[in-house]
Amino acid sequence: MEIEKRRSVLIPQQDQNWQDRPEWFFNREHTDTYEQWYEGRYKRAEVWQKKIMEQLVSKDKRVKTLLEFGCGTARFTRWWKNIGIEATGGDISPLMLSQAVDLFDGDLVMADSHHMPFKDNTFDSLAFITTFEYYKDPVKVIREAARVAKCGIAMGMMNRNSTKVVRRRVQEVFGLNPFYLTATFYTPAMLTKIIDEALKGRDYSIEWTCTGLPNWFPVQQWNLPLGDFFGLYVKLND
Repeated sequence: MEIEKRRSVLIPQQDQNWQDRPEWFFNREHTDTYEQWYEGRYKRAEVWQKKIMEQLVSKDKRVKTLLEFGCGTARFTRWWKNIGIEATGGDISPLMLSQAVDLFDGDLVMADSHHMPFKDNTFDSLAFITTFEYYKDPVKVIREAARVAKCGIAMGMMNRNSTKVVRRRVQEVFGLNPFYLTATFYTPAMLTKIIDEALKGRDYSIEWTCTGLPNWFPVQQWNLPLGDFFGLYVKLND
């Protein structure tokens, strides 16, 4: 009897979409090298990103538990314990989570950030690290975050006020950078406006700071809206 050989992939091409559009984190060609990217040329940037996120979140002494949505391979999720926070990870991509289960010893959930499968006030804080840029309905996601988290929302993302944004868009024209094709880059002011819309009627305060400045620059962090990355924390006071 002749055995028919069938070629299959983990996620069929027609299913590599989310929010009605193709996303790189549903393509194994890109997700398999995600951790290597952080261990290479992006290592220095990651160090500074973690520094500013620690500064922002640690100021809220109420935060002992945290849910990170868009956790990917749990790169940041497994780091939160270093600053005394118990973290849980959530992501929509089975390809990213399939790596996270081997790298992270905490809880993980596969779900859509627009519909978080958690009761109100389940966690002290909720975090989005370099993932908020991909949401088509950011207001809805923030409202979900404010429902699930009772103390605050931590956000770290690529800054629109950066020369690297121009470089990325030029690369995309030549098909060299597929990672930001569907991303929306924000400035601290743009994000604050969206937060104000989402949390209208709530009592909250916002603090942000920027990093991702050139290595030769005299400072690596400041409170001007310039730099490749900014961290922002929404402290919920009600």
